[in-house]
Amino acid sequence: MAFVAPKETFPGKVFEVKIGTDKTAVFGGENVATFHSFEGNVPNRPLIAYEIQDVPPDDWPDTVRRVYDGVSADPVTWAKHCQNELHAKALALRLIGTHPDRANRSPEEAAKIVKDVLAAITVPLIILGSNQAEKDAAVLIAVAEAAKDKNCIIGKAQEANYKTIVAAAMANNLKLIAMSELDINLSKQLNILITQMGFDKERLITDPMCSALGYGIEYTYSVMERIRLAALTQNDTTMQPPLLGDVGMYVWKLKETQASESDLPHWGSLQERGIAWETTTAGALLIAGAELLVMRHPAAIQSIEKFIDELM
Repeated sequence: MAFVAPKETFPGKVFEVKIGTDKTAVFGGENVATFHSFEGNVPNRPLIAYEIQDVPPDDWPDTVRRVYDGVSADPVTWAKHCQNELHAKALALRLIGTHPDRANRSPEEAAKIVKDVLAAITVPLIILGSNQAEKDAAVLIAVAEAAKDKNCIIGKAQEANYKTIVAAAMANNLKLIAMSELDINLSKQLNILITQMGFDKERLITDPMCSALGYGIEYTYSVMERIRLAALTQNDTTMQPPLLGDVGMYVWKLKETQASESDLPHWGSLQERGIAWETTTAGALLIAGAELLVMRHPAAIQSIEKFIDELM
């Protein structure tokens, strides 16, 4: 009698999200555990977005900042470089220059940058605020109007500012990232609050908050895994939006990606170390259930794309 491998099926399914207008990208849609295509349907591969900023990345370590020398002084040039030279499938524009402790740019300035970037590219765009809740509330309203009907993702909506950002996303026909702080109950509560405002849960992306390898990644992994299992095994529709792993911003501020070889020679090549740190963090979050990643170093992205190829 031939052996038949057991298969586990689930009543739930992750929502499929499509972004972009000229060129589109689709992620999510699976009804099985991550990469378990032998048990069910995994219609789309995870999507990786190259991170760019509205200001030069002066606070990035040299090992990743140097990759974008000559293009990162201007967000439009940077965006075109990632699209045309690095063949990015999506871009994530972080408006860090709007933060009060940075350039403190106005909502109007941010909106102009978004318009200029959208006019210069054809790939889908994710638009991220500075993660300063009060400023983001004002900035993302202006940005949403600038991106109206462009099928972008804006974010991140948090408990402190979600009402204005949700209203802006609804009014301008955009997708939305909802971010909570590493707690499945907080994540579910925020998703409920957002959908109670009338926002379509199938246009939502959940960011349970990221952490990097060696800095609490097992907690992030656990929260992501529990969200995904609730979506599949319990058919919990509030847990079924795709998951975001905002990898780059957490990885490239660590000692392990910045400490020089002269200070810590036993840690090996600084460049290889940083790339490996981003790659390993991203790979772990994919296995945990992330369908969308925001990353910085092209070499790390290439490694993860190959990792996805092998698992798909």
